[in-house]
Formats: sequence, C-alpha cells, structure tokens
Amino acid sequence: MTDETCQWQGWREATEQALYGPEGFFRRPEGPAGHFRTSVHASPLFAGAVARLLAEVAEELGTDELAFVDVGAGRGELLTGVLAAVPSGLSVRAYGVERADRPTGLDPRVEWTDRVPEGVRGLLFANEWLDNVPVEVAAVDEAGTVRYVEVRAADGAERLGKVVEGPDAEWLERWWPLAEPGERAEIGRSRDEAWAAAVGALAAGTAVAVDYGHVRESRPPFGTLTGFRAGREVTAVPDGSCDVTAHVAMDACASAGGEVVTQREALRRLGVRGERPPLSLASSDPGAYVRALASAGEAAELTARGGLGDFLWLTRRVPGAPGGRA
Repeated sequence: MTDETCQWQGWREATEQALYGPEGFFRRPEGPAGHFRTSVHASPLFAGAVARLLAEVAEELGTDELAFVDVGAGRGELLTGVLAAVPSGLSVRAYGVERADRPTGLDPRVEWTDRVPEGVRGLLFANEWLDNVPVEVAAVDEAGTVRYVEVRAADGAERLGKVVEGPDAEWLERWWPLAEPGERAEIGRSRDEAWAAAVGALAAGTAVAVDYGHVRESRPPFGTLTGFRAGREVTAVPDGSCDVTAHVAMDACASAGGEVVTQREALRRLGVRGERPPLSLASSDPGAYVRALASAGEAAELTARGGLGDFLWLTRRVPGAPGGRA
C-alpha cells in the first residue's frame, strides 16, 4: 500500500476517527457546546418538556421508577436539566451515553457509560446523536455509476472510489436513488442500524430521536455533509478540528416502526407553545410579565418554522411486560 493510498479513506472511517478517535472533536475539553447550539442550550424549556415526556412514559408503564437514557449526552446538559425538572414522586435512574469522558461536576446520580444500557424501562432520548453517527458518502460519476466518495483527512479533498455495491447499494435504491452525474447522498444504513440497536436495548418504554433530517420526497440532490466550528458552519474536514455532520434520513430510521413529526408539533403537545402573555399582566404584575415574555421568546425559538421547530422527532414505543429494572 502506497503513502498516497493511505491518505484516502471512506467518509465513514474518516469521520469515526475525526469525531471519536483519541484526539477527536468530541473529546475536546470545551465539548460540543463550545461549537454549536442545540435545543438543549437554547432554553431550559426543552429539558422541561423532556421531563414531562418522561412522566408520561412512567404513567404508560404504570410505575414511579424508571430510567432516563440520554444518548449522545455531550457534557450532560440535558440530563442536568431533566433531573431538575422531574415531577416529585418520580424516581429516575439517569444514564449518560457518550464516548467522551465523564464531565467534571456532573450530578452523581448520573451513570456515565459509552454504550446504551440493556434491558431498562423508561425513556431513551437521542438529541442530535444520529447526525454524528458516521456514514459513507456516494456520488454519481460522469458515466452514471454510483461510487463511494473518498476523502483526505488532512485537508478534506475528495475523489471517487469503488463502485457502491451490496447492502449500501440496496439502501440507496430504496431510500435515496441517485441518477444524474454529480448527485450525492449520505448512505444512512449505519444510522438505521445504530437506532435499531438503541431501541432494541429498551425492555419497555419510549425511544425518541431528535435531529435535523429529511424524507424521501425532499432529499437534497447534493447531500448535506458539512462541518461546524466555534458556532459557524465550515467545510467538513475530518481532521478533528470541527464537527462533521449530515442530516438524517428519518424515514429510513422509522421504517421498522415509529412516528415522525416536527419539533414544533412535538413541543407544542408537551406544552411549549411560545404564546405571548396577556398585556393585563404587565399592569398587575410587571415582574411576572417580563418573565413570561422571556419564556415565550424561548419557546418561540424552539418551535420556530425555518429553525429549531423544523427538527424532526422520531418516536418509537416499546411495549413490555410489567417489572424489569429502571
């Protein structure tokens, strides 16, 4: 194998190393929040809504003891918010699933692990996790043949590699057909498998994946692969200096079951509505009016069309017999 050959990799392998390797992006001390803002960071209303969903799952399971599993937990921000908002009388065993080290100062009630716990009953919540499950990228060459895109980690340069065959080709045919030269796609098979494994780890309860995504009727013709660094979108270069991410083919992940709705729909059902407080409150209780107005602004951001409200929520319920462990 020549030095030149060693420089080129498929995007899945390169992203795996860039994000999760010893010097990977997600192991950096500032954590993901140092580079991009998610719904969790936008407002504590998001964690409050997840806590209400957790209470609903407890009621469905007929228990006051259950698990909350945060997959792709970052530095534990959502876990911290949910534990603070859990209704009294509900006993929650919290798990943070992340490949980075346990954050300093995290609530000692949280069990930190690099894999989804098996056999628990409760709510599994994956906020912006699937978009960071590495995928292969494919493109159509000038002759109309679909090939893997290879990347050079040092600078993000690309070239076309081997013809896409086997299960990856079957996935593209079913979920993201490519035809015209220059068209690109991210092959979401690895995400489908990761999601299925996460759902399969639940003994009973509900699993939710929240991400920016698309469905077959609205696939972008040139893919969505991109990077983020210090709050700005940048060219994806798999050298560990930036996030490497791509939108999720949510309908493919949902093919084994589940419902897909927008974040706007999901949060409004959970009481996050963004409605302005009545002006009369400004006269009767100015302080309460200011607080309510700020909360409404945060809710509006979380549910805004063209913004966070367009994120997709994939919800899958896992029926199970009474009993089991939290």
